[in-house]
Amino acid sequence: MTQAKTVAFHTLGCKLNFSETSTLSRLLEQDGFVKTDFDGQADVYVINTCSVTDNADKECRQLVRRIQRRAPESMVVITGCYAQLKPAEIAAIDGVDLVLGAAEKFNITEHLKTLTKGDSTRICSCDIENVNTFHTSYSLHDRTRTFLKVQDGCDYTCAFCTIPMARGKSRSDSVENVLTNARELAANGVKEIVLTGVNLGDFGKGLQGGKKREETFYELVQTLDEVEGIERYRISSIEPNLLSNEIIEFVANSRKFMPHFHIPLQSGSNHILGLMRRRYRRELYAEKVALIKQFMPHCCIGVDVIVGFPSESNDHFQETYNFLHDLDISYLHVFTYSERANTHAMDITPVVPVAVRHERNKMLRNLSHKKMQYFTEQHTGHIRKVLFESHQKDGMMDGYTDNYIKVTTPYRAEWVNELVDWELR
Repeated sequence: MTQAKTVAFHTLGCKLNFSETSTLSRLLEQDGFVKTDFDGQADVYVINTCSVTDNADKECRQLVRRIQRRAPESMVVITGCYAQLKPAEIAAIDGVDLVLGAAEKFNITEHLKTLTKGDSTRICSCDIENVNTFHTSYSLHDRTRTFLKVQDGCDYTCAFCTIPMARGKSRSDSVENVLTNARELAANGVKEIVLTGVNLGDFGKGLQGGKKREETFYELVQTLDEVEGIERYRISSIEPNLLSNEIIEFVANSRKFMPHFHIPLQSGSNHILGLMRRRYRRELYAEKVALIKQFMPHCCIGVDVIVGFPSESNDHFQETYNFLHDLDISYLHVFTYSERANTHAMDITPVVPVAVRHERNKMLRNLSHKKMQYFTEQHTGHIRKVLFESHQKDGMMDGYTDNYIKVTTPYRAEWVNELVDWELR
C-alpha cells in the first residue's frame, strides 16, 4: 500500500492569506495528502506569500533556502501575491518547483499530479486582468477564530500599493454564499468569524447569473447577524470612506458584531494622503472615530499607518504623530514604506532615508503601546466576555474580549472555544 504524501504550509501576510492557505490545505487533504508541521519533514511544502513589503519577499526566499537544507528532495510550491507579481524571480530561486499565480492557486491538486522533482520550475500564471472569478475561502481548525473571505481584489490605485496588480479587480462572494459558509462554520463549532477581504467595504461587486449583482456590505452584516450558532463577528479592516454611518450604528446595536474596528489611515497629513491617492482626508477619518466613540465608548479602534512615504518631511510626520496622539484610538499597525516596482510612488521625490523611516516607525510603535495601555486601563474592573484560543504556550492560553483586549491565563482545556466572563485587571 502506497504511503500518503505529506504536505506542510506556511503563510506570509494577512488574514486573507490565512483563509486561503486553510482552503488549499483542505483541497490537498481531500486528495489524500496528510498535513504536517512546516518545521518538520514533508513531501510537499507550500508557501503562500505576501508582497506588501520587501521584507515579505526576503522571508519567502529564506524559507525556500531552509527547506533546501532540510529536505532537498521535497517539492516546493510558491503561491500568493509575490508569486503573481514576480513569478520569474521566484522560479529562479534554487529549489522552487512550482509557481502558482492568482488564477491557478486553487488548482494546486491538479498541478501536483503532473509535477516531478528535478524538472525545470513550472510557472502557472496569467495577466492579472484575466483574473475575475471569486473563490470562497475560510480557515478552519487552525485557530479558534475563523477567517472568512468574502471579497477579493481592489479597484483603488493607491500610490504605494501592489495589491491590485497581485489580486486583480474588486470582486466578491454573494450574500447567499457567505450565509451558507457561516452556517457551515457554525455547524463545525466555530464561535467567532472574522470577515476578510482586500477592500471589504467594496463588497457586492461581481456577477451572478451573468448579471451584475447589487448587494452591499451593509446588507451582508445585517444578514449575518441572524445566523444561529455564531456568537461573534469582526470586521477585519475597512476603508474610512466605505465605513458608512449606518454600518457604525448597526454594529453599535448588534448582539454579534463586536465593538472593534480596524480602519486604515496611512497618514495624518492631507498633503501626503493626496500623494498616496487615498480617497479621504484626515477630517473624515476623525469624524468616523468620533462617531464610533459616540455610539460605543468602549470600542477598540486599530489604525494602519505608513511612515517614510516619499516626500514625507519632518513636518508631515509630526502632523501624523500629533493627529494620532490626539485621536481616541486603541492601537497602531505601523508599516515602514518600502519601494515596490511599478507603483506611482516610485516617481515621487525626495526619497526619505531608510534610517529616518525606521526612527519614525519606532516613534509610532511606542505611541501604539501607550495607546493600548491606556485603552486597557480604562476597562480595569470591568467584566467582559473572553473567547479563549486553543493554542497554548508554556502552560498559558490567550483570549480576547469583545473589544479586543488580550487576556492571558494558565491553560484550562474546558475554556477552549468558550466565552468566559472575565474581570479585567
